[in-house]
Parts: sequence; C-alpha cells; structure tokens
Amino acid sequence: MKGSASAVKNGQRRDGIVQLELSLSTRDGRNRPSQTKSFEISKREIRKAYKRVKANKGGEGCDGESLDDFDSDLENNLYKLWNRMSSGSYQPPPVLRVELIKDDGGIRPLGIPTVSDRIAQMVVKQRIEPEFERIFHPNSYGYRPHKSAHDALGVTRQRCWKRAWVVDMDIKGFFDTIDHQLLMRAVKKHVEESWIKLYIERWLRAPVQHKEGRLEERTEGTPQGGVISPLLANLYLHYVFDKWIEREWQGIQFERYADDIVCHCKSEQEAIRLKALLTERFTACGLTLHPTKTKIAYCKSSKYNRDDTTVSFDFLGHTFKPRLVKTKSGQFRVGFLPSIKSKAAKRIRKTIKEWKVFTTNRSDLKSIANHKRSTLRGWLNYYSKYGRSGILKALSFLDREVVRWAKRKYK
Repeated sequence: MKGSASAVKNGQRRDGIVQLELSLSTRDGRNRPSQTKSFEISKREIRKAYKRVKANKGGEGCDGESLDDFDSDLENNLYKLWNRMSSGSYQPPPVLRVELIKDDGGIRPLGIPTVSDRIAQMVVKQRIEPEFERIFHPNSYGYRPHKSAHDALGVTRQRCWKRAWVVDMDIKGFFDTIDHQLLMRAVKKHVEESWIKLYIERWLRAPVQHKEGRLEERTEGTPQGGVISPLLANLYLHYVFDKWIEREWQGIQFERYADDIVCHCKSEQEAIRLKALLTERFTACGLTLHPTKTKIAYCKSSKYNRDDTTVSFDFLGHTFKPRLVKTKSGQFRVGFLPSIKSKAAKRIRKTIKEWKVFTTNRSDLKSIANHKRSTLRGWLNYYSKYGRSGILKALSFLDREVVRWAKRKYK
C-alpha cells in the first residue's frame, strides 16, 4: 500500500512538473501547445514581422519606446502582442505626427507608429501582400518587392524617346486624403480574413498625436510612415488610376511610383484631353491633382516651335530635359535624358555644409570618411544611374568643404 501511495505521489508530482513546464513554455513562446483563439495568427508570423521591423529600424512612436527598449523584454513583448492580436483585443495606439520640410518649402507630415504597432502592421502586410502583388499593374513601381525607382526611371527614359508628349502628375496630399470607404471596398474585395479587415479599419481610424500631446481624430487618409500605408495606398490607386486608365484609355503608357505618375501621349491634344479627364477622375475619388506640379511637357530633343511649351519634367528626384551628351564616337548630340534635379542637388550641398565633422579640428580624414561613407555611397548609387555627371558636380562641393576644413586644421 505504501509503495502504491508513493507511486501515486510521484505520478502527481511528475504531472505537476509537466503542467508547470507547459505553462512556462506557453508564456515565453517556446514549444507552445495549440490554444483556442479568435483569430489564427501564429507566433512564427509575429517573430518574422519583428525581424523585418528590426531590420528597417525606425524612430520612437508616441509611447517613446525605441527598438532597444522593446528588445530589453523581447519575449514578453512579442507574446503580449500575439495574445492581443489573436484574441481580437488589439487596439492601435495613436500615431505620432512628425513634420518634414520639403524641397519646395512645404511640409510633409509623417505618422510614426509605435514599435509594437509596426510589428502588428507587418504581420498583416506579410499576409496580404502576395495576394495584392498578383493584381497590381506592371507599370506600378512604388513600394513593391523586386521593383525600384531605377526601374521606373529607365522605362520613362525609353518611352520619352518614342512619344513626344508627357502628362506629369502629382497628387496633392495623397496619403492624407484617401477615402476610407472606397479603400475598404477595395480591401474587402481581396481580403477574406475578418481579423485583417478589422485591424486595417482600426489603423485607418487611429488618431494622430501631435508633439505637444494633442490628439486629432482622423476620418480620411492613411499616415505616411506606417508599415502598411504604402501597400494600402497602392491598392487605392490601383483602382482609382491603373485599372481605370487601362479600361477607359487603352494604349496610354504610364509609370506610377506611389502618387508620382507620368503618362506618355502621342500628341499635345491627347495630353490635354487626358489631363482633363484625369482631373475629373481623381476629384470623383476624393483626390486633387497638384496645380503646379501637374503639367504637360514636350519631351523630344528637337526644339518645339512654341515658346510657351514646357520642355522638362521632374520624376523621382530627377529632371528630364534636353541635354548635350557625348557619344561613344566622340561627337556631341542633344538627348532628352534624366539627371539629378536642382533641388535635390541643393539639398545634398546643404546637408554636407551642416555636417559637424567639418566644424571641429579633432576630426581627421579617416574618421570623416568612415562616418560619411554610407551616406555618400547612397547618393551616388541612386543618382549616378542616370546622369552621373550631375551628382558628381553636386558632390564636388564636398571637395571644397574638405579643403576649407584642412586649411583650418593644418595652418
């Protein structure tokens, strides 16, 4: 009887230890058994999303928590996020508003979500992006995998050689004026999971928090700076512009990078009519074409016989216009080609002038090179693809700054 009682006790103890181990493993996210949740979201999806957010870096949201702060209690933070998302109780916090000064002196409002909210948005993005990619137009290049701004610039350059007229369009305040109802109609057309539709609606309605702490309710738009915002913006313009122009105006060639659009026309009359129709189309969908940035341009190297004709346009930080180029045979000719636009070059020079390494004698050439190499390489990689002489001319300002610094240091 004693042996039997001892065996029972040992069995109970072993069962208790197993239950405790299962409870702990459930808490820290390792070897967790299946649990009954409202929505099927795996912990692997949460961790994968975290790794992508970590790689993208990014600043602090309205809660002041950085990526390093989040990492200090990583397992617990990821578990809490998974638990709330899979149960349907996740509520996005307010989005921190940050204002950037644009080249033209205007303000570009950005919305910075918290670290945990960026991870939550990445979870949804991972689920729906493959489905959206199957329907997106091949001439849409912005914020898409395996597509780049260089791809869009290359196609634009080739098409400018074939068609003489361009309608260069820019949507005024695009991210801030997207119609929520129209956007959700598009989302529901391609998304079946109820939890994804639920959270997208919550992200669209999440208030904006200004730096002084004031909260502002949002009834339209999706904050530029959010993880899922570019994908939703592409979906919106897929139906507002891409599908519409393919259906209503067959034969028009275009390149679209988010809200920056170039359409190629065969004649000036066609360009004028297209611009008028697109103005009506965007207005009907709650969007407004920028009055000064939207224009019709003549894009041939030969001179047009009217003085009031625009012969250049800007696209993705580059200006397309007639340029004198040297051919492989050594001869010079005029070609309609892109190169870094003057405002982008001015911004680069201003940035170099503000570098603090040139204001102290404690720096040396090696430390300056190590500190600024990645920035310089980024400028060169982007702007030297088309019109290399333009970016080299802008960066010659760096040489002058180095000379000035060296004269002060080595008197």
